Amino acid sequence: MRTKMVAGNWKMNKTLQEGVALATELKEALKQQTPKCEVVIATPFIHLASVAQVIEGSPIRLAAENCADKAQGAYTGEVSAAMVRSTGAEYCIIGHSERRAYYHEDYSILREKVLLALENGLKPIFCIGEVKEEREANIHEQVVKDQLEGSVFNLTAEQFAQVTLAYEPVWAIGTGLTATPAQAQEMHAFIRKTVAEKYGAQVADDTTILYGGSCNAKNAAELFANPDVDGGLIGGASLKAPDFCTIIAAR
Repeated sequence: MRTKMVAGNWKMNKTLQEGVALATELKEALKQQTPKCEVVIATPFIHLASVAQVIEGSPIRLAAENCADKAQGAYTGEVSAAMVRSTGAEYCIIGHSERRAYYHEDYSILREKVLLALENGLKPIFCIGEVKEEREANIHEQVVKDQLEGSVFNLTAEQFAQVTLAYEPVWAIGTGLTATPAQAQEMHAFIRKTVAEKYGAQVADDTTILYGGSCNAKNAAELFANPDVDGGLIGGASLKAPDFCTIIAAR
C-alpha cells in the first residue's frame, strides 16, 4: 500500500522566526484534524533544527529543500546530506526544476545527491517534469522518462522503494497554470508504467507519486481524486497554514 502524502515546499521564504511561527501554527491546526496522509514540510536549511523541535510529537515530518552532491570537505556554503539528517529531517527534495534551471544541476549531480541522501538515511522526494516547449512539442513523456533513467533508475529496487516521485510540469510552477486532472492522471499513470518496466509492477504500485505545479486549496481535491495521484508537493499554498490544512484534508 503506497503512502499518501502532502508536502509543503517553502522555497526561499520566511525568516527563521517566521518559519518557527508557521510550523507552530500548523502543528496547532493539525491537532484539530487527524491527517489521513503523511504531512511533510520542506524548509530552508537554517530552519531545520529549530522547526524539528517545534514539530516534535506531531504528525508533521521534516524535509530539506536540497542537499550537496559531496559528502564533506572544502565546499564553502554547501550543506551535506549527513548535516541535513543530523537536524532531524527525514526527507530531502532533490531535482526540483528551479535547481535544474538556475543552478544547472544535471543528471550526474542529481544521481550523486540521491545516493548520498539514501546513504545518510534520508528519503528523497525526486522531482521530474517538462517545460512548456517540451509539452507543446509532445515530447513530455520522453523528457520525464529520461529524467528518471538519468538519476534514479541506477538504484536497486530496495533503494528505489525509499524514493517519492513528484511530477511537476514546469510550465505550471508559480504561473497560476495547472495541469488538468486528466493531464495529471495521464502523466502519473505513464510514470508508474515506466517504473513498472524498470522495477516490476509491485514496486510501481508501491511508489508514491505527487503532483506539483500551482496545486492549491481550490483544486487539490479534484487533482487528488485521480487514482495515480498520491498527493501533492505544494509551493506557495504551503506558506499559509489554513490553505495548507485544506489541502491536507483534501488528501
